[in-house]
Amino acid sequence: MTIENDDQREGAEGGLTPQPYKYRYKYLHKYGDESPRGERDDDGRHDGDDDERKPQDKPDGKDDEKKDADKKDGDKDRDGKDKDDKDKKDEDPKAKRKKVIILSIIAAVFILAGLAWLLLYIFVLSQRETTDDAYVKGDMVTISSRIAGTVVEVGVEETERVHQGQVLIRLDPVDAKVALMNAEGQLAQAVREAQARMQQANQADAAIPQRRAQYEQARDDYNRRHPLLERRAVSAEEVDTGKRQMQQAKAALDAAEREAAAAHAQVDGTTIENYPAVIQARSQFRNAWVNNGRNAIVSPIEGYAARRQVQVGQRIQPGQDLLTVVPLADLWVDANFKETQLEHIRIGQPVKLTTDMYSDVEYHGKVVGLNAGTGSAFSLLPAENATGNWIKVVQRLPVRVAIDAEDLRKHPLRIGLSTDVNVDTHDRDGRVLSDTIRSKPLASTNVYEEEMGEADQRAEQIIRENTVDTTPKPVPAKRGG
Repeated sequence: MTIENDDQREGAEGGLTPQPYKYRYKYLHKYGDESPRGERDDDGRHDGDDDERKPQDKPDGKDDEKKDADKKDGDKDRDGKDKDDKDKKDEDPKAKRKKVIILSIIAAVFILAGLAWLLLYIFVLSQRETTDDAYVKGDMVTISSRIAGTVVEVGVEETERVHQGQVLIRLDPVDAKVALMNAEGQLAQAVREAQARMQQANQADAAIPQRRAQYEQARDDYNRRHPLLERRAVSAEEVDTGKRQMQQAKAALDAAEREAAAAHAQVDGTTIENYPAVIQARSQFRNAWVNNGRNAIVSPIEGYAARRQVQVGQRIQPGQDLLTVVPLADLWVDANFKETQLEHIRIGQPVKLTTDMYSDVEYHGKVVGLNAGTGSAFSLLPAENATGNWIKVVQRLPVRVAIDAEDLRKHPLRIGLSTDVNVDTHDRDGRVLSDTIRSKPLASTNVYEEEMGEADQRAEQIIRENTVDTTPKPVPAKRGG
């Protein structure tokens, strides 16, 4: 036992003021106190009485001293605890107010945040539809040959700019030139044949008066000789001969008229240009001219070359894919919205687009139409939903979005780029399906019309060169009689 415990114990036996039982309190707090709560809360007087009685029960004085020391220590601890509790009670009002203020601020922040989120959803988020399943689309014009041939020149490479009418690929022109020369000769021959037919008709017309004059002369001779037969001025044989000559002249006149009619049936109502044989020869010449021009494969539109699949020396066939031209000035976006997002989407609603290519650029556009079917409906192998193992999957419908031309000019895009689409659905008065009919072609080109124009000009030149003057020239009179 320590000196401190001895002093406390002696002080308690000598009638001095008992000290708090610090160690006893710790002991009781650790191992439990079986005595009533009131006994532990009483002052040192009761504890002293217990100390006086307990030594009589147990003869061992050391145990009594130990218990006295524990009681004193317990009293000290209890007094310290009461003092701490008192200090805490003094500080409780300020701490409570501070805690209430902090909790109130936190609660207010959460309430304001929730209210702001609610207002944001009601006035902003619920008035728009977004998706990142959207991709840039555009026309991809496939360049192919219309005739068979061998490639002798490739005039463009991928990524290069292509102008309308620019020669992209050239084929070996030998066969086409030979065919063109044959067509020129046939056209010239047809023109000359047409002129000959017309002259034959004129010749047939000129033979009719001659035959008519012969018939009239034979008729007059017969009419003069037939009355003289009764007077026996002429013989019957002579009269019969005159009659046969008249009949022959009449038959010749009829034949001449028929020949003239047949000749006119071939040329009446026509000219050299629209004579049937000339028209046929002209069309063959035009075809040969175009085929000769098709040896130079040109671009029908403005754009950029892509996906080149042709090489010099390659033998190609009509319709074979050689090159692709993409007009990047006319692109759009196909945004694949879920079917649950289509309720408020209308044609004409404004759209904002962002791309990964230009992360800080915002494109503007508008909804121009909703596709007539989902992607799975037009797939090569559509889903068979009538089977027993059918599983419902939320479908997506392509929505076409037109991009502003000025934005596209400043920041060009490429086909296939991914985009984020944000459709403003505030205005819901528009149409879901378009009811307008296109009044002009979606796309057109006139490069092939130029080929036809050149062919017609050359055909006219051939016709003029082979047309001769068929006007009869007067025969000069002989001099001297």
